[in-house]
Amino acid sequence: MAPPRNVVKIAVQMRDAIPQLIQLDQAKPLAAVLKEVCDAWSLLHSERYALQFADGHRRYITENNRMEIKNGSILCLSTAPDLEAERLLGGLQSESREGRREALRHLVLLAPDMTFAREVISRDGLQRLGTIIEDGDDLGEVLALTLRAFLELMEHGVVSWETLSIPFVRKVVCYVNMNLMDASVQPLALGLLESVTLSSPALGQLVKSEVPLDRLLVHLQVMNQQLQTKAMALLTALLQGASPAERKHMLDYLWQRNLRQFIYKNIIHSAAPLGDEMAHHLYVLQALTLGLLEPRMRTPLDPYSQEQREQLQALRQAAFEPEGEPLGAGLSADRRRSLCAREFRKLGFSNSNPAQDLERVPPGLLALDNMLYFSRHAPSAYSRFVLENSSREDKHECPFARSSIQLTVLLCELLHVGEPCSETAQDFSPMFFSQDQSFHELFCVSIQLLNKTWKEMRATQEDFDKVMQVVREQLARTLALKPSSLELFRTKVNTLTYGEVLRLRQTERLHQEGTLAPPILELREKLKPELMGLIRQQRLLRLCEGTLFRKISSRRRQDKLWFCCLSPNHKVLQYGDVEEGSGPPVPESLPEQLPVADIRALLTGKDCPHVREKGSGKQNKDFCELAFSISYDHGEEEAYLNFIAPSKREFHLWTDGLSALLGSPMGSEQTRLDLEQLLTMETKLRLLELENVPIPEQPPPIPPPPTNFNFCYDCSIAEP
Repeated sequence: MAPPRNVVKIAVQMRDAIPQLIQLDQAKPLAAVLKEVCDAWSLLHSERYALQFADGHRRYITENNRMEIKNGSILCLSTAPDLEAERLLGGLQSESREGRREALRHLVLLAPDMTFAREVISRDGLQRLGTIIEDGDDLGEVLALTLRAFLELMEHGVVSWETLSIPFVRKVVCYVNMNLMDASVQPLALGLLESVTLSSPALGQLVKSEVPLDRLLVHLQVMNQQLQTKAMALLTALLQGASPAERKHMLDYLWQRNLRQFIYKNIIHSAAPLGDEMAHHLYVLQALTLGLLEPRMRTPLDPYSQEQREQLQALRQAAFEPEGEPLGAGLSADRRRSLCAREFRKLGFSNSNPAQDLERVPPGLLALDNMLYFSRHAPSAYSRFVLENSSREDKHECPFARSSIQLTVLLCELLHVGEPCSETAQDFSPMFFSQDQSFHELFCVSIQLLNKTWKEMRATQEDFDKVMQVVREQLARTLALKPSSLELFRTKVNTLTYGEVLRLRQTERLHQEGTLAPPILELREKLKPELMGLIRQQRLLRLCEGTLFRKISSRRRQDKLWFCCLSPNHKVLQYGDVEEGSGPPVPESLPEQLPVADIRALLTGKDCPHVREKGSGKQNKDFCELAFSISYDHGEEEAYLNFIAPSKREFHLWTDGLSALLGSPMGSEQTRLDLEQLLTMETKLRLLELENVPIPEQPPPIPPPPTNFNFCYDCSIAEP
């Protein structure tokens, strides 16, 4: 007879004792269960003990999380969290250095547990740790352990970062600014200051004033990947917290100190692989730097500005006036104005007064900046562009100014200029760090590409929008390849000719579209069930392989990873925390299990509880698109297992696989694409023998029956 559903068979172990195999009744109070376990080992005062999970982070079992205990779980009997907290905090006062170190090691191990953390915090544990940090008597392992324990306790959000005192923050800043410091201390100190900067504007200003940018540059130049990552994290946090004017000043200074060159040579092209966290911070740095262009992009040209009028004249003169030959020497003022207006039209402005073209925002003054940069840094290419098109027929000339304005808008869209930074994105471009003035240099390459494409298409003024669509596709496809330098980008984008774009479009269309003849549609419908079964099998195999998921708090990115996979018999989801840098663990070593039979539903996007807690800001769009949760029976209540997929593809694979386990249809975009690809391939294989044979829209008519059936053979007549 099967045991009741609320009874689980578990093992309880204790040091120097024979383990107990018991049946745990989840309906029984936890205190009563502890009493029975202690009685079996003849232990008095059961209130002094607590149960912990033996695997993973050895979390304490409470009434809130006891339903996570499953059949076969291994628990251990340990000191109650309040007594353990009291003991370890007492150990911090030990006169023995080894005693203090041992207490801190245990504190670091138990600090991730919320139950234990609350007990430590309620006993002024943070203040005691803060005192050790402020005193700074030991700058080695003791200080590193203290900082790590402090960070772990603060991560629970029980105490606000804004409550930290100014002397404490200054002391941590002192550790960052010291030259001779233990290598394990400074990454932790930098991480603590990053949290302070992101969480408290007032303390963030203190950190900004106390930590020189030169000091962060020194840390970035140390060949220690962890130290580099934390230094870059604090740098991007300081930049995000600065005002636009301060941010521009800071970035100008960093660029003058050759930060860009160092990042390109020693971080992007380092022998060690680039970590996810560093990739995110490089993305943020790129976005903030491109964000400096936003004010120019949002500002229209002022027709009354003398400086801007002079810039427009300089643009015209660079194209049409040789050096030392002023416009219309000896001509009247009216004649000079008429000649000037005609040349502005040749330059590609829609109006004789170019200020009217540049009143549009975006791109505003950024388009003028790009045109001036091109005329000054590539004067021969600029003159060739303008004069070549001036000599064409009016309907075939490529308007330089109009093209530049539209191309600037296009580049701002492709590079997300002015958009808020995503909290999870890692989509930075190595090319951005290979070149000074990367946006303007990219424009110079793109405007010459546009002229080349215009000639390949033999375009007229009516084809302007079509040309811009092709150029958008050329730029987007090349940027997606993430070329490592501007020269490589130039080479790749110039090989992507108009003919090549048409070929790629045709290939994609053939992949996406099949013939619409009814017989083919009928064949596809008959193939669908078999192919959907193949996709379902692939999704379940992917779940069995497992995936590393990243834990992301509502405040900032986290370093912590956890692994989840499906058991080979498709009965249980196995999961647990793993260390950063380690490979996928063996499924049998994972401490947590969730029976598939207990799963109620699959939730995605805004329906997930961890998305609702995070809020609905613009920066959470990427987070929302990658979030999904499993709701499952947790005793009498409903509980959730929350996921943040590492990529959109992993999101589709996992939601499809979980839907297949629950017997629900797999409705992701990836399933649609995979099914379409398989259907196209299978249909083509089936139709190989009918190549070049036209398939009729309607089946051929059935001929009428014959007038007689005398041709039938009568089998009953015996042969002679």
